[in-house]
Amino acid sequence: MPLSIVVLAAGQGKRMKSDLPKVLQPLAGRPLLAHVLDTAERLGAARTCVVYGHGGEQVPTLLATAAVDWVPQSEQLGTGHAVMQAMPQIPDEDQVLVLYGDVPLVSLTTLTRLIEAAASGAIALLSARLRDPSGYGRIVRDGAGRVVRIVEHKDANTKELAIDEVNTGLMVVPAARLRGWLAALSNDNAQREYYLTDIVVMAVRERHEVRAVLAASETEVLGVNDKLQLAELEATYRLQRARELMLAGVTLIDPARIDIRGKLAVGRDVELDANVVCEGTVRLGDRVRIGPNCVIKDAEIGDDTVVFANCVIDRAVIGPRCRIGPFSRFRPSVTLHEDVHVGNFVEVKNSELAAGAKANHLTYLGDASVGAKVNVGAGTITCNYDGANKWRTEIGAGAFIGSGSMLVAPVRIGADATIGAGSTITRDTPDGKLTLERSKQVTIDGWKRPVKAPRKD
Repeated sequence: MPLSIVVLAAGQGKRMKSDLPKVLQPLAGRPLLAHVLDTAERLGAARTCVVYGHGGEQVPTLLATAAVDWVPQSEQLGTGHAVMQAMPQIPDEDQVLVLYGDVPLVSLTTLTRLIEAAASGAIALLSARLRDPSGYGRIVRDGAGRVVRIVEHKDANTKELAIDEVNTGLMVVPAARLRGWLAALSNDNAQREYYLTDIVVMAVRERHEVRAVLAASETEVLGVNDKLQLAELEATYRLQRARELMLAGVTLIDPARIDIRGKLAVGRDVELDANVVCEGTVRLGDRVRIGPNCVIKDAEIGDDTVVFANCVIDRAVIGPRCRIGPFSRFRPSVTLHEDVHVGNFVEVKNSELAAGAKANHLTYLGDASVGAKVNVGAGTITCNYDGANKWRTEIGAGAFIGSGSMLVAPVRIGADATIGAGSTITRDTPDGKLTLERSKQVTIDGWKRPVKAPRKD
């Protein structure tokens, strides 16, 4: 039976006290809704509809690359009303899986179990047992354990409030039956809304089978209503990712202090120290070691490379056996080949460093091509910007750049050339020769250092 997915993402999230719609609040650096859509995509549905409302076009604009149909809900009249908006796009022969844009941690395994439970045409509900079920609709069963209805928290009596099995809102329903039940919904309740869960009572009355599938854990069905819950969810997500990494063989010095905000691929015997943040798509080769307080974004780091503490690596490709940091910064479009050393307080941008090159101290390399086994001395700057345009610096293989040198681009330093310390190089230098540029040193006799006038109190 074909699968259609409807994601309900129209809630305002008043308790967030934010101008950003609830489903766009960030979890691990990405919107809550983006996590839900990632999982939905892996289910291979024929179509996915996202019903949005509060925040207007912010939601589809921010997630414009998502392969979904965007369905506006101009008035927020409840979950049943929201699903109604998507039904014109869904054929009668489909199963309909209802997901929520603020429930991001539900697993692919759990959703697969839910879909399988509805394979015979039954309604399948995802339920969970919570230590504190406050605010959730309760699953009400008869004496034989069959689901007979779902009662919302605000409408529940004292006996029903004592039930700890709750409705998560996620369900799978045959599209044709769902269409009819939605048309029969009433808003005769405390909230004056059309509850999707009321279709369960209708199904029971018609002797349609209703199955409740219990979630594997409480954490995967957690929703978000305020910033406190968002922070708790963030902590849960971090621990989940840390557990996955450790099971994959990664050594985490402190699993509670690791942030994976995207896709991380790792080789064997990788070690991550405390407070490492990985964003976007990151690949770490075998035996890579990342020191504490490093941020790595959309980068690839080769085998046996060590990144020492407090480095920022943004959109760079770093080869094997490199030594990085501490306190190095890589801005976008940087490539390091094997055995490169980039040390403390060195910034590199839009540059390529060939095998064995070194820039170990207090240096800026911008728009530069650095040849093999070049040694760049402390305090060297490639002066790449003239106030309007960027220019390249080319440093030939084997060159030695003395400390405190200014290389004013566009300029080429010859292979095996030596630049004397403190030089300002404005023209190309020949291969294999010493080039230096210094003003004459002068001592001024009789000069006295200025002194401050005495203070008058």
